[in-house]
Amino acid sequence: MSSMQGAILPGNSTLELKAFPVPVPGHGEVLIRMKSSTICGSDIRCIYHEHLGKGPEGYQPGMIAGHEPCGQIVETGPGCRRFRKNDRVIVYHISGCGVCNDCRRGYMISCTSEYRRAYGWQRDGGMAEFLLAEEKDLVSLPDELSYSDGAQVACGFGTVYEGLERIGISGNDAVLITGLGPVGLATAMLCRAMGAQKIFGIEVIDDRLAIAKNLGLFDAVLKAGDDNVAQIRDMTGGMGTERSVDCSANSKARLTAIQATRKWGKIVFLGEGGTAEFQPSRDIIHDQKAIYGSWVTTIWRMEELVERLVRWRVRPEQLITHRFALKDAAAAYALMASGKCGKVAVVFDEELR
Repeated sequence: MSSMQGAILPGNSTLELKAFPVPVPGHGEVLIRMKSSTICGSDIRCIYHEHLGKGPEGYQPGMIAGHEPCGQIVETGPGCRRFRKNDRVIVYHISGCGVCNDCRRGYMISCTSEYRRAYGWQRDGGMAEFLLAEEKDLVSLPDELSYSDGAQVACGFGTVYEGLERIGISGNDAVLITGLGPVGLATAMLCRAMGAQKIFGIEVIDDRLAIAKNLGLFDAVLKAGDDNVAQIRDMTGGMGTERSVDCSANSKARLTAIQATRKWGKIVFLGEGGTAEFQPSRDIIHDQKAIYGSWVTTIWRMEELVERLVRWRVRPEQLITHRFALKDAAAAYALMASGKCGKVAVVFDEELR
């Protein structure tokens, strides 16, 4: 096959399919046949509606979209040291320079080198039949997990896991999650696996409230409103939760997450964008609370997560409510943009498990 179909995002809430040459792997590179590529909220917010990023950090027009790719290697270039043809792999979606301090820590997401390029943003991503990737950006996908499980690890579940590791989750904790889109639902799945005693969720969109309730992961799912802090305190003996996770990027929801957390509690912000308004002394300092910010994850922690998903018998693909073929990718992005869904996947193989 000398050409392939790939999806690009013009930035006006549409998607275009175009023909691209099938890449040839160079030194240290592999060619991956895509099996599943899921859509992230940041694709909608920063690329689909309009190209918000500027310069090398922004989406480069004409690039194949998709930064949650998972597939199978069909060809390796010279110099590959670990991965081979037919290996099932997840792609860590930021390809860093590899030699700066952040990259050496595994945080390629924080690499500021001119050589940093994110798949689906500054280099071609997973919304195509094939993807050219660097071997150093790959994570092995165990046979126990499907390609759609792996695609979500590439960003969403990896991002959540990092945030939860920052604040620590155990059987001692009641957890509040604000914003129950795919990231919020992933948070609930991982909190349950990590032993959280109670899990409460808050969401404003009715469709997402229904999905959250049907998953059976929450002890209570609340409609977003002015009484949420009082409701959470009522369900926790007047104390509030030990841990809170904001996945909404909404100012009011972030304030709820802060105020519904008890003294000495910890809060992590995962939702990108938006603003936050709170009174530092009243809401944080006097109650000895801590707020953490967390952006994506490390590649070593992504490997750790994959191992633990198998151990915990957690299947990220349970969050997928809709699957589309590549030819219908425009409908997939439109649905994801509506918010009236769980996770949306573009799949490439009828044998996808």
